[in-house]
Amino acid sequence: MEPMSSSSVARTLSPVLSVLPTRALVDERFRVVVANLPPWFPVTLHSLHQSEDKDYWEAYAHYVSNDRGAVTVSDDASVGGTYTGKEAMGLLWSMRPVPGSRKDQRLRKVDVCTPIVVTISVYRGHVAEGFQEQTPMASVVTERWYMAPGVQRIDIRERGVKGTLFLPPGLGPFPGMLDLWGGGGGLAEYRSSLLASHGFVSMALEYLSTEQQEVDFNYFEKAFSIVQEHPQVMKDRVGMFGLSFGTSVSLTIAASSKLVSPRCCVCISGTHVYPLNKPLLEIYANMNKEADKKRLDDQNCIIWRDTILPIPSDPEEKIDVRRLKCPLLLVNGDDDQNLATVESAEDIAKMMREAGNEHLLTTLTYPNAGHLIEPPYTPHFRASNFIVHGTREKVVMLWGGQTKPHADAQEDSWGKILAFLRQHLYPSPVTVLKAKM
Repeated sequence: MEPMSSSSVARTLSPVLSVLPTRALVDERFRVVVANLPPWFPVTLHSLHQSEDKDYWEAYAHYVSNDRGAVTVSDDASVGGTYTGKEAMGLLWSMRPVPGSRKDQRLRKVDVCTPIVVTISVYRGHVAEGFQEQTPMASVVTERWYMAPGVQRIDIRERGVKGTLFLPPGLGPFPGMLDLWGGGGGLAEYRSSLLASHGFVSMALEYLSTEQQEVDFNYFEKAFSIVQEHPQVMKDRVGMFGLSFGTSVSLTIAASSKLVSPRCCVCISGTHVYPLNKPLLEIYANMNKEADKKRLDDQNCIIWRDTILPIPSDPEEKIDVRRLKCPLLLVNGDDDQNLATVESAEDIAKMMREAGNEHLLTTLTYPNAGHLIEPPYTPHFRASNFIVHGTREKVVMLWGGQTKPHADAQEDSWGKILAFLRQHLYPSPVTVLKAKM
């Protein structure tokens, strides 16, 4: 009798695919294993997600089973696909729109009360296209959550402030956070809900939305006070978390407010060049006056980083970070094409050094990472559609970054951000128990 070929053996076996945990927070790693394969057998692992906009996103990687007929994604190297090498979470962070999709999309979760559903499948051979036309050997559906069980979501419409408050499970009291996104405006809840899943009361603040005609410095002070005054919040342990323009807001409040005092600040991909000394619409109007400094790349994506260069030497044109009295964590990517964040961080350090408060500053700069440094395993977007506030102009904004280094930056920075917050917001060393899914 002739020996069976590997393809014949594959047809007689039933590969076993496991993804554990199948239900987890978005910043948790999973373990993907394929067993019961022939030895040295080529397979493709594929991930598929349908976004809330009904667009499909996918990633895939090529593997060869070991001598025991198994593939373990965290231990074995991908030899091709949307990522290569040993990458435990590559099936998530290397996701991209399937061929034929709308261009320049960005994947963001809107309804945090529902999970990100991802189907992991294993296919025979090394496949690079046409996944929907083929039948996988095995599939597993996984759920990725921003909001852990027991986290409460509360709409805030108070004192003219709009936002969403997230409360961790339990009675508290807990440290608090005011969470600020950037110049795209509107309300993004996913980071705040994830912070609550890690033990922080967090309010995602809405500003620069189409419904709000104007907000100013006082709006952010009131928002901070709403978090601070909540009965489940430690009143003297409230911080601020800003990305992009949210950094300018956080630094201005921390340096200038006479009403509120953040215990610490985390600022991602931002600058001190935009002090909040005027209503936001006026600030944006002044920003748009620097349009002659904007550039286009060879794909007609807008490069905005030069608009704040050179960094002003006059302290009156910048947020006076010399007056900061709370710990500050700056997180930047050195390939940020939207803002000159590395140059800003260097000037912030210089100003604080001259004032004798540089000991409060921690700076993380990641090589080949871009502007949109998000929670771990979020797909990387080098460029995406963007509506310029004020002019309502629709453009494709170049954010920068290379996929693998950017993914590494997101995972590393998130762990350090949580450690920073625990160090400065909890009253004593504490073990924060992550809610089980």
